Amino acid sequence: MPAPTNPFKAALKAGKPQIGLWVGLANPYTAEIVAGAGFDWLLIDAEHGPNDVRSLLAQLQAVAPYPSHPVARPPVGEAALIKQYLDVGAQTLLIPMVETAEQAAELVRAVRYPPQGIRGVGSALARAARWGATEGYLKTANDEVCLLVQVENAKGIENLDAIAAVDGVDGVFIGPSDLAASLGYIGDAGRSEVQTVIDDAIPRILAAGKAPGILMVDPVRARRYVEMGCLFVAVGIDTAILSGGARALAASYR
Repeated sequence: MPAPTNPFKAALKAGKPQIGLWVGLANPYTAEIVAGAGFDWLLIDAEHGPNDVRSLLAQLQAVAPYPSHPVARPPVGEAALIKQYLDVGAQTLLIPMVETAEQAAELVRAVRYPPQGIRGVGSALARAARWGATEGYLKTANDEVCLLVQVENAKGIENLDAIAAVDGVDGVFIGPSDLAASLGYIGDAGRSEVQTVIDDAIPRILAAGKAPGILMVDPVRARRYVEMGCLFVAVGIDTAILSGGARALAASYR
């Protein structure tokens, strides 16, 4: 039996846009709620959300019965942490703060078993391999892992073409907030200078044969990015939905 197929990776290869939601509440109960909402993918965030490997595992288990594909973002792109994320069952990873092609190439090696990479072999302990019950897992897992790298500062933009050219990188995600801060416009990702950089980056990623992605809660801009060719677009954040809805409800009674 081979490793489970990765429908998110297949959709990106087919050029089918995937609409997602950022999940930062770090709770399996709320993750399951949004998993049933109809999004193509959910970003389980451990860079800015209070997640560890155990809470990631609980959320992967909670969303498993639903069609929404979980994408996991670790706090940093370290090989040891990536190994743990993959072993507990994450098939798609979004790695923050990628600045060079060399860094991207090391991430490709981190998500692959030898001889293509350096991922440690521990399938008897891994949920991803059903604790050894998936007999063909070790030989097929590499093909089903989807690696997304996050370019979100001036140095990453400078090296964007080289990063996007790295074999094994499936998609390049532009981080508007950190990019804006890096360019000197912190808290102003909608500024025209920032948008110009993003508009230039998307076709460059497409030209390299990779899937562009972005987080954009403004529905007009989100739709525009899809029209420009972005293939994985997050259009909301669970914390913002909860906090905004709660404030609006309270205000309606004042």
